[in-house]
Amino acid sequence: MAYIISLFILVFLTVVFGFYFAKNPEKSRRFAKKIFAGNIALFIAIMVFALISLVPTTTYAASDNPSTPVVDTTDNTGLGLIGAALATGLAAVGAGVGVGMVGAASVGAISEKPELLGKTLIYVGLAEGIAIYGLIVTIMILGRI
Repeated sequence: MAYIISLFILVFLTVVFGFYFAKNPEKSRRFAKKIFAGNIALFIAIMVFALISLVPTTTYAASDNPSTPVVDTTDNTGLGLIGAALATGLAAVGAGVGVGMVGAASVGAISEKPELLGKTLIYVGLAEGIAIYGLIVTIMILGRI
């Protein structure tokens, strides 16, 4: 629960700093790299804490031989959900980058030759397909949980 609250605070602070630096562009040039690096470091620390807290623990059950550890075999639903979220999120980010690059290039090409519209839409669709693959992987992961 603590890492969920930490991630919420991280997202909230990112939005607040985004609005602050949008209003003060001269300060954003100086502090953008430092804040971005700090944001990434804090996110990685929170995710490491989340992954460590999801690892099954070793417990000692009441048995005839007390020196034999019994591994807690609870299901790792949390790790499956993190994997599904990463599959969707990273695929969406990759598709966004791809569509941004292809879309910008296709607008330039269409402005010079309007007959290229059909061909450029195919390339934009191929870049969007990455997000669909991420959703398919997420559905497959959630089907196994």
